[in-house]
Amino acid sequence: MHRFANPGRFMRIANAVFPWTAGLSLLLFIAGLYWALVVSPVDYQQGDTVRIMYVHVPAAWLALSVYTFIALASAAALIWRHPLADIAAMAASPIGACFTFIALATGSLWGKPMWGAWWVWDARLTSVLILFFFYLGHMALAQAFDDPQRGRRAAAILAIAGFINVPIVKFSVDWWNTLHQPASIFRAGGPTLDAAMLWPLGVMAMAYLLFFISLLLIRMHAALLRARVRVLQIAQLDAAPAAARG
Repeated sequence: MHRFANPGRFMRIANAVFPWTAGLSLLLFIAGLYWALVVSPVDYQQGDTVRIMYVHVPAAWLALSVYTFIALASAAALIWRHPLADIAAMAASPIGACFTFIALATGSLWGKPMWGAWWVWDARLTSVLILFFFYLGHMALAQAFDDPQRGRRAAAILAIAGFINVPIVKFSVDWWNTLHQPASIFRAGGPTLDAAMLWPLGVMAMAYLLFFISLLLIRMHAALLRARVRVLQIAQLDAAPAAARG
């Protein structure tokens, strides 16, 4: 991965990749939402409420996946001093927090007609809420120090420590007796979801993933440009006294 560590090389790759990820994400969102909201059948128990699944489930998957990405990037920054790892972790954190918020909000919208309450202190819901707080803590801690390097290091440690919550979220429905339904897709016996619902869900999941990659590239590109501007500003400030003496 160190061959991508050069900011200039990374920005060239990002500029080439971004139009494809953004364009495919848009197309998949259009196709996935039409397939999910118009074509896919209603559930015999949940009725049209089941359609919330096509927004909620991919958001929940990305909430876990993005935090895993942040933890891995943080480990790379701490252990191997990868120069872009910190930038990637910082860029991904707000995006992951938004996915987690969408998962919580759509879960509440689904829970009201199904459970009769907007929120219950269910193991799955509570662990996802804790994940959201880890995202917020990661962003806050990175800005809590006057020295940005210390802030990023502290945030990286928190991200790695908080990763323990990811398997808790994933397996909470198996470890505890919860109101949340058990896994119906990623399970040992194979998916239990009908193909008419599984395919649009897969399209939406891919749309979410490409959307995340697009946002990540944008945010990393902007962070690298800001860093370049700061370097130029510092160079100008250092050059000003020398010019005055000359």
